[in-house]
Amino acid sequence: MTKLAVVGAGAWGTALAQMLASDGGDVLLWALEPELVGEINARHTNSLYLRSVALAPSIRATGDIAEAAACDVVLMVTPAQHMGRVLAGFPRQPRDLVLCNKGIEAGSGRLMSEVAADAAPESEVGVLSGPTFAHEVAAGLPTAVTLACGGGEAQWERISDAIARPAFRPYYSDDVVGAEVGGAVKNVLAIACGVVEGLALGQNARAALIARGYAEMQRFGEALGARRETLSGLCGLGDLVLTCSSTSSRNFSLGKALGEGRSPDELMRNRSTVAEGAHTAPVLAARAAELGIAMPICEAVNSLLAGAPVADVVGELLARPLRAEGLED
Repeated sequence: MTKLAVVGAGAWGTALAQMLASDGGDVLLWALEPELVGEINARHTNSLYLRSVALAPSIRATGDIAEAAACDVVLMVTPAQHMGRVLAGFPRQPRDLVLCNKGIEAGSGRLMSEVAADAAPESEVGVLSGPTFAHEVAAGLPTAVTLACGGGEAQWERISDAIARPAFRPYYSDDVVGAEVGGAVKNVLAIACGVVEGLALGQNARAALIARGYAEMQRFGEALGARRETLSGLCGLGDLVLTCSSTSSRNFSLGKALGEGRSPDELMRNRSTVAEGAHTAPVLAARAAELGIAMPICEAVNSLLAGAPVADVVGELLARPLRAEGLED
C-alpha cells in the first residue's frame, strides 16, 4: 500500500490530510509546532489552523521530517518561502513529491518546482493546483484539481491512484510550469480583487479586473513556457475565479483590508496565516519587468504592498491609455 505524507499542518495541509484519510487509510501529517503534533494525536483537532474540523483518527502527526520524507508520496504544503529549507532536511531517496503550495521564491525568483529540483533532486516532482478552499475539501465537498506531473503519465498513475477520492478528482497535465504560474499569479490578482471590494467599486470593476488579470497570467505563463490551455483550466482560470470572489481567500481578505484603508505593515504583522500573494507580488513584478511583459494589475498590487496610496494606484490604472482588447497589453 502506498504510504502517504502531508508536510505542513496549516489549514490546507490539514484539509488534504483529512481528505486522504476519508477512506480510512493511514496518513502521516508533519507539523512544525510540537504542541500541534500533540494536539492532533491526542484530540484529533487542529485548533491553530482548522478548528472547525474533527480530524480522522487515521491521521497521525509527527515532528520528524525524515519520517514524513520516507513515504512513497509526499505532499508539500509548507509556505512557499520556506519550502526549500524544509526540503533540505529530507533524506536522499526517491519519492513522488507533490507541490501543493502556490508562490514564487522571493529573492531567487524561482518557481517551486525549481526549488524542489535543487533541494531534493532525487524526487520526481508533480504540482497539485486548482480551486480549493481548505474548509470545503476538509468537509468532503466536491473538488477538482489539476495534477501536473513532470514524470508524465507513469507518475500521474501512481499519484492519482494514491490521492483520488470520490469527492476529490484530479485531472492530468504534463505542464508543470503552467500549473505553477496559475497558482502563483492568481494569488496576486486576488489581492487586487479584494481592493476592489474594500473600495466598493462594484461588480463590474471586479469582473473587468478578473478578465484583464487573466490576460496578464497568460502573458507571463507563455513567456515561461506554459501552455495557454493549462491556464484556461482548473489551475488557472478556475482558481482565479474562486479566489477573486470570496473572503474565504486569504489573499482576497488582505486586499479588502487594504482597500478599506489599513496599512500593509499592520496587516502583515498581525496575520497568523500566510497570504502568499503578498510575497509573490514583488518577485512577479520584477520578473515581468525582466521579461518585458506588461502586468499593470500585478504591478499595482506590488505598489500597494510597498505603501503607495490606494487612490493613487487605482487612479493610475484607470488612466492607462485606451487600446484594443487582447493578450498583448
